[in-house]
Amino acid sequence: MEDKFRDECGIFGIYSKDVDVAQAAFLGLYALQHRGQESAGIVTSRDGEMLHHRGMGLVQQVFDEETLNKLDGEFAIGHVRYSTTGESRIENAQPVVVRYKKGKMAVAHNGNLVNALLLKEELENEGSIFQSTIDSEVIIHLIARSKKTSTREALAEALKRVEGAYSLILMTEDELIGVRDPSAFRPLCIGLLGDSYCLASESCALEQIGAEYIRPVEPNEMVVIDKNGLKSYPLNQPRPISMCIFELIYLSRPDSIVFGKSVYLTRKEFGRLLAREHPVEADLVIPVPDSGIPAAIGYSEESGIPYDMGLLRNHYVGRTFIQPGAFFRSSKVRIKLSPVSEMIKGKRVVIVDDSIVRGTTSKEIVKMLKNAGAKAIHFLISSPPVNYPCFYGIATPTREELLAAIYNNDTDQIRDYLGADSIHYLSMEGLMSAMGKDHSQFCRACFNGEYPVAPIDMIRREALKNC
Repeated sequence: MEDKFRDECGIFGIYSKDVDVAQAAFLGLYALQHRGQESAGIVTSRDGEMLHHRGMGLVQQVFDEETLNKLDGEFAIGHVRYSTTGESRIENAQPVVVRYKKGKMAVAHNGNLVNALLLKEELENEGSIFQSTIDSEVIIHLIARSKKTSTREALAEALKRVEGAYSLILMTEDELIGVRDPSAFRPLCIGLLGDSYCLASESCALEQIGAEYIRPVEPNEMVVIDKNGLKSYPLNQPRPISMCIFELIYLSRPDSIVFGKSVYLTRKEFGRLLAREHPVEADLVIPVPDSGIPAAIGYSEESGIPYDMGLLRNHYVGRTFIQPGAFFRSSKVRIKLSPVSEMIKGKRVVIVDDSIVRGTTSKEIVKMLKNAGAKAIHFLISSPPVNYPCFYGIATPTREELLAAIYNNDTDQIRDYLGADSIHYLSMEGLMSAMGKDHSQFCRACFNGEYPVAPIDMIRREALKNC
């Protein structure tokens, strides 16, 4: 749905002498498709040679059997992208492949560097030439300029200069390096396939290729994978941990383990807590598919109100769907969702969604359910009101476009805008109680505006604008 925070990127890496690493990367990216639908790429390495293929579109559109057969190697990294920094064009597709003084290198990055523009300006003033507008290229330039003898040491030095969110996989001719920023904003995990190690944004990619989930890459940790196995190195850049809570609310696939937690069970718990905080009299609980399903099930089980699929989603409508003309513009949501009228007619309906961002889709859903004959519509959200944009790897609207911020969290005004009979959000206390004893290690900036790492580029842009 377009009225959501946009997924950022998905990354995957593998070393193996026993499996086709390009095929494994393809399957891993296929499982991570929800994290980016604009472009996809795979790079392989064997005996000092790197082969790569990138393209615009979905994974199955970019790759076919013939293309994958040409990507021979023992190492592979892959990337699916939704643009958070840099335009949507082929020059910005990843992984980025470069040749420099230490050899060849490919990089796949998930996250957003909050001081990338400042660093880029500094590097350009010193003679660097950038080929893209993505922030990941800043890391590559810093590595290339380092006087350290090994890529691992050069990367560690480069990361001391950058601020923000980065889960990244770097590949040289003979090793994979995985690293996660000190705040651990974005996920990255380790898997084992036979005797071979792999890295992925989410565990669903490991499951896709039959690999065993081992553990997350720790905050401030660098892991190096080569023919001798896996080694871990601390980066020694201490910072309070601030894992993105929206990975568990919406961004990650429900069958994944993210930040050591089951996404599906966590979302069900959000729904249970929502039912305890906001009981309503109703005849039916329905989800906004697909992301609202686990929380709706949890709400139903806790409240005792029957659950069913009162809204069905058309899974054959992709992001490249041709937008309808002016006469049919209001039917945009109905192209993707349709009500089961016989189930809804005459009933008091609880509809559960994971979040409300702009609210335009939610408004259309309420209208759709009313037209289907719902007697009453109670909109329940399994997260607190979204009030602030994210600067750590999620493409979000400005604060002026966020529904809760527009109405200053006044639920009566939000209810009236949506046309519902009531609207209720899960409280921050409820959300954090579902996180357990480590709840303080989650970033909540999109709810409360307390940014754990200052968005330097944004602050600088605003200052220059007001000069």
